[in-house]
Amino acid sequence: MRIPAHSVCTAIRDDIVSGVYERGSRLTEDQLARRYGVSRVPVREALRTLESEGFVVSRRHAGAHVAEPTEQEAADLLDMRALLEPLGAARAAQRRTEAHLKVLRGLVRLGQERARRGQGEDLRSLGGWFHETLAQASGSPALTALLTQLRHKIAWMYAVDQPERPVDAWAEHGAIVDAVARGDAERARALTAQHAERSQSLHRLKRPDRSRVRVSQHAVNTASSRN
Repeated sequence: MRIPAHSVCTAIRDDIVSGVYERGSRLTEDQLARRYGVSRVPVREALRTLESEGFVVSRRHAGAHVAEPTEQEAADLLDMRALLEPLGAARAAQRRTEAHLKVLRGLVRLGQERARRGQGEDLRSLGGWFHETLAQASGSPALTALLTQLRHKIAWMYAVDQPERPVDAWAEHGAIVDAVARGDAERARALTAQHAERSQSLHRLKRPDRSRVRVSQHAVNTASSRN
């Protein structure tokens, strides 16, 4: 059974983002193949993909290493998201489907409910699903892929605090969905830009601790390989 390279890529990326592999640490094909229970072929393909995404760098005579972005590069990620998320919301107002609206409204209801109850542990994942769905509603695979990659990199580089008033943050999400539902592209763009600007202050740059590599608990998803 051949494990798809994209499954291996997802596993390695998730472990980089979560800190299993520290920035600057070496990634060998043999090590990764043993860790994820695969051959070196999908690992090699996955490393090429991760290098193109900026998570991995290849060093001459030293092989692949986890990238070490500068503080300026990390700040640029937030600036790029602040530009692209409003564009995605504007496109969503023009191209969304009823299915997208149903999911977005459901996420807003859940988020508002959890925020009122003070269940902050659920809000981060709900927020991620909200922005992922909003990007998908843009009807642009290229834009969706860029925003997904930005979210991964921001999660890698930053710790994010909860807002002081989560209820207000989810009210902003609700207003964005209302604008998308009405097809008001400019209002959707403006509200999303304001929301992104407010959220920037909640991001704290992570400082690598240079500790040794921790044991990964990430299992490669092999479901697609059975098809």
